[in-house]
Amino acid sequence: MAGTKQIVMPMFLLVLLFLFTSSRAEQPPFSIKQHLSTVTRYSAANDGRNSNIAPAPDGCVPIHLNLVARHGTRDPTKKRIRELNNLESQLDMLIRGAVGNDSSLRKAPSWFKGWKSPWRGKVKGGELIPEGEEELYYLGIRTRKLFSDLFSDDYSSEVYTIKATQVPRASASAVAFGMGLFSGRGSLGSDRRRAFSVISESRASDTMLRFFDCCQKYEDYRKNQEPAVDKLKEPVLDDITKSFTERYGLNFTRLHISSLWFLCKQEASLLNITNQACGLFSPSEVVLLEWTDDVELFILKGYGNSLNYKMGIPLLEDVIQSMKQAIKAKEEKLVLGSYEKARLRFAHAETVVPFTCLLGLFLEGPDVGQTLREQPLQLPPQPPATRIWKGSTVAPFAGNNMLVLYSCPANLSDKYFVRVLHNEEPITMPGCDNSDFCSFKVFMENIVAPHLEHDFDTLCTVDGEEPVLEPESNARLRSEL
Repeated sequence: MAGTKQIVMPMFLLVLLFLFTSSRAEQPPFSIKQHLSTVTRYSAANDGRNSNIAPAPDGCVPIHLNLVARHGTRDPTKKRIRELNNLESQLDMLIRGAVGNDSSLRKAPSWFKGWKSPWRGKVKGGELIPEGEEELYYLGIRTRKLFSDLFSDDYSSEVYTIKATQVPRASASAVAFGMGLFSGRGSLGSDRRRAFSVISESRASDTMLRFFDCCQKYEDYRKNQEPAVDKLKEPVLDDITKSFTERYGLNFTRLHISSLWFLCKQEASLLNITNQACGLFSPSEVVLLEWTDDVELFILKGYGNSLNYKMGIPLLEDVIQSMKQAIKAKEEKLVLGSYEKARLRFAHAETVVPFTCLLGLFLEGPDVGQTLREQPLQLPPQPPATRIWKGSTVAPFAGNNMLVLYSCPANLSDKYFVRVLHNEEPITMPGCDNSDFCSFKVFMENIVAPHLEHDFDTLCTVDGEEPVLEPESNARLRSEL
């Protein structure tokens, strides 16, 4: 009997050990490149997944595509380059402050001494880097492959409309995408490239793609909220400051932690360096800092205030108008080449995030009703709680929403359907019974119509201020809806 117990107990322990090691093996290793909020590269955000789309129901064919995309990976902006330049002297002061304390100097990261910002001396900031060009170029290639019937026509600016903001990184992204989309379809050079047009509105009046710049009420809201956002971040930054001081023996401040976290994001995303600034932080500290960035995105650009996304109504109207034109062309059996088949737009996180919210994506349960009632949602929960709202998913570099309009003539209830792809993956729409394939009628009634109770001027004009003049095309679109 005793011998049996001796055999059973080791076997029991072996089973437990096997289950423990198996569960750990199923968990992918922690990759900081997937936890950089909106500084996340597109490939890291998608984790190698691209265009895994189930076929549309039998008899349904795509007849039009709308794309709203963020620019690709870019350099830090001028303001952020100055912050990194200042970090040089701050790190030097930390090291000099520890002189005479051998214990602190032994703990201090060796790279602090003499560190220079990789972006020192750059005259311009925010420019698209080569990796950012590739993100959009290959997105263009995949888009044509995925919707080959839509992109089978010879190029015409009236068939394939490409729009971008006047900011160079957005227009360069549009060009990179177009080079991929139309590759091998022209007569220029050995690669058979072709020319194509990219349309931009003036920054001062671009209410379609830079509505955040044209909305004074939003500018006031953002300015007033930024101190409160900083206050929300303080407990996390203070805890990490304390940990850093103990871990590395230097007198860190909250400002040091904030700048080092920014440097980590830039090094990991732009330079593929994860063992320097990023190496300072533990995985648990990374996910907390990522959460603070996501909360800021939520409050200042997302569901934290209905104005953040309601001001994007001109863009939503433009999308719906293009769909209605496509339906009309289908009904009237217009000849190929005489009507638009795709409207492609390239802008910024401040464009993509509000548009994502207008579609009601990344919502759960009662959140849908709250947004329709224009009530702010609760903040994303702090780790270790899970959350659906993550900047690395909602708006990474080159992040995008595609709205594909399908003709389904065999369907008796509605001949036209809409499918939304977020970062090339079908995404469920709470406003469409959590389906990613929604009848156009339901899409209009449940998702679009509640937003159209407002107009841009009413939302954005401060009392006593002259309204921003919409481009003539926008005014015409509104009258048609």
